[in-house]
Amino acid sequence: MIGKFATASALLVLFIMLGKPAFGQTAPAGQTPAAPASGPQSPAAQAPAQPPASGQEPADEESTSRRKKIHDYKTWNYNVGVGANVDSGTTKQFVRGGGIVGTAGVARNANKYLGLRADFIFADLPLRDSTLQAAQATGDKSYMLGVTLDPIINIPVTSKYGGYVLFGGGFYHRSGSLDSDTTVPGSPCNSFFVWWGTCFNSSLPLSGKFTDSSQNQFGYNFGGGVTRKMPSGVQIYAEYRFTHGSSNGITTDVRPITIGVRW
Repeated sequence: MIGKFATASALLVLFIMLGKPAFGQTAPAGQTPAAPASGPQSPAAQAPAQPPASGQEPADEESTSRRKKIHDYKTWNYNVGVGANVDSGTTKQFVRGGGIVGTAGVARNANKYLGLRADFIFADLPLRDSTLQAAQATGDKSYMLGVTLDPIINIPVTSKYGGYVLFGGGFYHRSGSLDSDTTVPGSPCNSFFVWWGTCFNSSLPLSGKFTDSSQNQFGYNFGGGVTRKMPSGVQIYAEYRFTHGSSNGITTDVRPITIGVRW
């Protein structure tokens, strides 16, 4: 019995001695053994860096593509000018030349050569002395207001000099009044009162309301000018235009000659 117990004890000691290194190499509970240095890597580690989507570009290229194009012309032009009037047609019979003219306008350019320009025109229309005698008046106030809308063709010649032509339609309002008129109401109309627009049925109104004139007319205009670019970028221009308005057979013809600036 004692021999069997000794034999069993010896076997137990031998088992413990042989099994101790194996137990010492076992990883502590709760810790994952480190991955070996060599061997296949995980799919996440093997995945290459993804290139940017095809629809995305670097920020600097995107800003460049969106950068506004630089034009060799101004999208908007503005102009103001002053000068004198040279009459023509029937207007010339009753109005003396040299009346003051003032203009102001704005143009929207489609490109370097073509644009659309709108102008406001004031033209003083002083009556001739012979006209005042025919009207039996001592003085007058007479003027025309006009609004025109014209396609404009710009003609660059050099870096400093250029020109332009324009043509289109217009609306004209002619107004005036006679001072101290002694014409008898109901008298037959002469040619001046016909042009003045206060003649009805070949005679002047019995009410005496023929000293004031107010007429609205539609018509056309055309002209052109030359420009000189200054170092500041402002252009000096000289312009000649012909304007014609008509209503009920009564016409107004004005030829403004102006000098001004545009920018």
